[in-house]
Amino acid sequence: MTAHRYLPTLDRLIVDADKALRVIAGVAHASRPTPAVQAADATLSAAEQRHSAGLMRVNHVGEVCAQALYNSQARHAHSPAIRAQFDEAGRDEEDHLAWTAQRVNELGSRLSLLNPLWYAGAFALGTLAARVGDGQSLGFVVETERQVEAHLASHLVDLPPQDAKSRAIVRQMQIDEIEHGAAAQRLGAIDTPAPVRALMGLMGKVMTKTAYYI
Repeated sequence: MTAHRYLPTLDRLIVDADKALRVIAGVAHASRPTPAVQAADATLSAAEQRHSAGLMRVNHVGEVCAQALYNSQARHAHSPAIRAQFDEAGRDEEDHLAWTAQRVNELGSRLSLLNPLWYAGAFALGTLAARVGDGQSLGFVVETERQVEAHLASHLVDLPPQDAKSRAIVRQMQIDEIEHGAAAQRLGAIDTPAPVRALMGLMGKVMTKTAYYI
C-alpha cells in the first residue's frame, strides 16, 4: 500500500526529469511548422550570421526558461483550469523551443552551454510563484510575457533586415506570448509588485547578455 501511495509522485518526478533533460539538450518537437518555412533564404555576412545566431540563442534560452516556468507552475497550480492553461501555453512554448533550436543550428551555431542553469533557476522561480497562490502565479506570467514581448520587439529591430527566417519566427513568438499574457489576465492574474518586476527585468538583462555569447 505504501508503494502505491507514492507511485504517482514518483511518476511525476520521472516525467519532470525527462522533460528537463530533453529541454536542456535541445530536444523538442513542434506541433506547428516553423514560420521560417514561409520566408525566403538570404545571404548573410559572417558578422550578420553570428549576430543572428546570438539573438536566436537568447530566444532559445527564453524558451528553456518558459518550459521550466510553465512546468513548475502547472505542477503547483491549485485550480484545474489554471493548470490546463499552463499546460496549453507550455505546448506553444515547446514549438518556440524547437523553432529557435532549428534556426540556431541553421545559422551554424550552438545552443547555450548554461541551459541547465537557466532551467533550474526558472523552475525554482515558477515553483515559488505558484506556491504563493494562483492569482500571483498568473500575475508572474503576465509580467514575464510583457517583458518577453518587449524583448522580442527589440530583436525585430536588431536582427539583420534580410534575415527573414529569424524574423518570421520571432514575430510568431511575439503573437503567442501576447496571447499567453492575455489568457493569464482573463483567469484572474494579480499584479506583480513593482520590486519583483524590477528584479525580473534585471535578471532578464543578465540572461540575455550572457546567453548571446555562452
